[in-house]
Amino acid sequence: MLKSLTRAVSVAARLSTKAPAARVAEALVRPALCVPSSASTRPFTRSIWMLCSSNGATSDSRPKLLTTKRVLPSVPCGCGGLHTEGDKAFGEFLSDEIKEEKKIQKSKTLPKMSGGWELELNGTEAKLVRLISGEKVTVTFNINNSIPPTMEEEPQQGQKAEEEPDIVSTPNFIIEVTKQGAKNALVFDCNFPEDEIGRGEGEEESDIFAIREVSFQPEGDGDWKETSYTLNTDSLDWALYDHLMDFLADRGVDNTFADELVELSTALEHQEYIKFLEDLSSFVKCH
Repeated sequence: MLKSLTRAVSVAARLSTKAPAARVAEALVRPALCVPSSASTRPFTRSIWMLCSSNGATSDSRPKLLTTKRVLPSVPCGCGGLHTEGDKAFGEFLSDEIKEEKKIQKSKTLPKMSGGWELELNGTEAKLVRLISGEKVTVTFNINNSIPPTMEEEPQQGQKAEEEPDIVSTPNFIIEVTKQGAKNALVFDCNFPEDEIGRGEGEEESDIFAIREVSFQPEGDGDWKETSYTLNTDSLDWALYDHLMDFLADRGVDNTFADELVELSTALEHQEYIKFLEDLSSFVKCH
């Protein structure tokens, strides 16, 4: 009888010591899963807390941390598309960027070319056409990838930081000369060498554009046929090269023309850039 009473007392003592420990363990586990920390809590931690509370977890139920639904910060919109807080910030940035670009835009209209050139535009492609004594001269260029990369150098000690250079568009361009009765057009592939773009006043006059290749091609054909012989000017005799440059100058393609082409291309590129920003802003804001 005494042994049975002693066994009952010891069992009761063990049960009384386990209950507080279990409650302490439960109290330690629950805050670690569902209770948010201070104001320095990261958004991910806050989203975990929202998931815990949104699943109807009570003090007696276990929080469900895993769910098939992904919670995204969004802004309501009638278009049915996804709009996040990041999109809102992106749209505000684009609005400011458009305002700044319009401030520095020199003119909303494109500059005109002298010499009787007619301008035709097709998106980012521009075509200049001139008729002279039975010949047709066509100059075609595209403003895409026409801005050379700028090499920014950090100022040394004691030197002032240089002002940012103006953005200038210097596209490659194709000159096509056609004559009545000729089977093919004489086509010149030209570019602006980097060492000639920054030519300043007082420096020796030189050609600011260069001929890279010359070939006979079908008139009006946009693709350069590789089956036609192409003359590369890298190893060309200088006398022949000078005659080719004079041939173009007699038809109005000289340094004056090249300067005006750069001005036109720069204005067109800036105009298209602003239009792209406006389209991007409308796409992001869903307007």
